[in-house]
Amino acid sequence: MKAIILCAGKGERLKPLTDTIPKPLVPIAGRPLLEYNLLLLKHHNIKDICINTSHLADKIKDYINNKNLGLKINYSFELELLGTSGALNNFREILTEPFVVIYGDNLTDIDLTKMIAHHNNTKALVTIALRKKPKEYKTGSLIIADNNLKITKFIEKPSEEEINKFSGDYKLINSGIYICEPEILDFIPPGVSDFAYNIFPKILNTGKNMQGFMMDEYHFREVGKMEKYQLAKEEIESGKVNLSFL
Repeated sequence: MKAIILCAGKGERLKPLTDTIPKPLVPIAGRPLLEYNLLLLKHHNIKDICINTSHLADKIKDYINNKNLGLKINYSFELELLGTSGALNNFREILTEPFVVIYGDNLTDIDLTKMIAHHNNTKALVTIALRKKPKEYKTGSLIIADNNLKITKFIEKPSEEEINKFSGDYKLINSGIYICEPEILDFIPPGVSDFAYNIFPKILNTGKNMQGFMMDEYHFREVGKMEKYQLAKEEIESGKVNLSFL
């Protein structure tokens, strides 16, 4: 299995740190964020990895080239950002088998082996790592699934009215980790596109099988904002959180 780590963002919400460091290389306990995701993939025997780059791209390449991680890395460069799904277009010739997508500002120890097994067992086109939405959490996307975690609705930037319209335990949020069949590339147009805004709703409208995988038992931090980055640093550096793959 292959993977793509999305690393092209400018990291605007982590300024001034990202003025000189690309977001995937922000340090946590002596390692750049990207290295955690590379080690997570390697732990689950995924060693053929694509990385899209843009902001300070050479620093990402230089860092990986100076490490001996035992991984095969394929790079793309985006002069203009292509979005979370548009980034896959530069790797179409490589993504000929099922693959993992990880947003590059995630820090997690999700069990990818278990997630891949769930994906295979349910014969899904795409499986999305999900967390339950806390009542107070202002979510960027709302996902509705049935009791078997088959996804039935995907709402990007929902209003409070839309959130309150749905009852039950399965109001869920997207964690930016996916298992995809190569067929998903048929839904991604040339140019800029976003999984949540453009691709997932399109897939649901065709009736294709989209599954969820609950990750509440695993550690997860999205570190795209300074306050979340500082929290992630404190959790790892204090020893409060120990990632299972290290």
